[in-house]
Amino acid sequence: MPEPQHPEVARVARDLIRIDTSNFGGGKAAGEREAAEYVGAYLEGLGLKTHYYEAAPRRTNVMARVSGRDSSKPALVLHGHLDVVPAMPEDWTVDPFAGEIRDGMLWGRGAVDMKNMDAMILTAVADLLRAGEQPERDLVLAFFADEENGGVEGSTQVIKNHPEWFAGATEAISEVGGYSITVDDRRAYLLQVGEKALIWIRLVAKGRAGHGSRLHEDNSVVKLAEAVAAIGRTRWPIRLTPTTTALLQGLSDLTGRPVSDPDALAAASGPAEAFLRSTFRTTTNPTVLSAGYKHNVIPERAEALIDVRVIPGTEDEVLAELQGIVGDEIVIETVVRDIGMETPFSGGLVDAMVSSLGRHDPGVPVIPYLLGAGTDNKALSRLGITGYGFAPLRLPADLDFTGMFHGVDERVPVESLVFGQQVLIDLLRSY
Repeated sequence: MPEPQHPEVARVARDLIRIDTSNFGGGKAAGEREAAEYVGAYLEGLGLKTHYYEAAPRRTNVMARVSGRDSSKPALVLHGHLDVVPAMPEDWTVDPFAGEIRDGMLWGRGAVDMKNMDAMILTAVADLLRAGEQPERDLVLAFFADEENGGVEGSTQVIKNHPEWFAGATEAISEVGGYSITVDDRRAYLLQVGEKALIWIRLVAKGRAGHGSRLHEDNSVVKLAEAVAAIGRTRWPIRLTPTTTALLQGLSDLTGRPVSDPDALAAASGPAEAFLRSTFRTTTNPTVLSAGYKHNVIPERAEALIDVRVIPGTEDEVLAELQGIVGDEIVIETVVRDIGMETPFSGGLVDAMVSSLGRHDPGVPVIPYLLGAGTDNKALSRLGITGYGFAPLRLPADLDFTGMFHGVDERVPVESLVFGQQVLIDLLRSY
């Protein structure tokens, strides 16, 4: 039987998923050039001129500019990243790079983070241009490499070496916001107006090498294990910001629960609970351990990687606390450090995003939130561009959407992609 004809936004997202762009970090990645060339060909098919830039071989970024009706207005950046985190096929129900559409859902690595939004951007612009329309203002369409490694060879290098791509732009939209959550059986949308700071650190423990059979009190693995366990068990205190305070008030308005217990309010959001709770506090999660080379050799050195996400403005304080937690024998090396951001839930673009959602899902509240992770908006902020997370999706109440970021069995409803594309079209026409 022939394959059913799916909406274009789903087909484009599927095509991108089928290009394996796994980013292993440390300069090891696949498929970003092929994905950028796919995007470039799509944009050129709309009559747009594309520009490519590689900071390192095959780490490809692509950009195009769309002329708007009113050249006096600042340009708006719509951006996404083309890389994904790796996926272990044996852990998945489907092949993570097959782009399978099953029972109304698009499955695959990137269906949530963030080839869904890439496809929504592309097809929203395509629908406008094919209809002979122009957006209200100039649009800068940018698709980056290496976001899943902190943008080291992607957006960071683009804004350093090609800032002219973003000439005249003052605002940007990308992931992770605009999606719906269900709070006590009521739907609400989360609009991302800030991001926690990013600090990726390496713990280094040194000891004395020796034979694995001997009594040995200077073991680097033991030192490292104790430090990792201490960090992993640390429960950081709640520390609210203006954005998380506003989020709690919005959840309180929906549920009638008091704002005095943030974790209990977050629990009312169902599957989104863990995602929201992480925005109230610093998080420090061990992710990689490395030590030794043979069963009967005690190694001289042991290392661990820790993913630290910090409430904006507390970076140095947290690093000092971490040193106190692990003790003086452990060396803390900073691998990547990037800024936190927070902007008011107000202004013309915020109003336009809220209005666009309201026209497609009337009467549903939109609540600001602080992203516990990070996006390429951090890099754009160095050019004075204010970034928001707005990848609009109306989602089923029982879908653990936030739990699929970097998880297994990523999937998104096709009808949610169509919804998001239509909201973006509305936004580009009106703002």
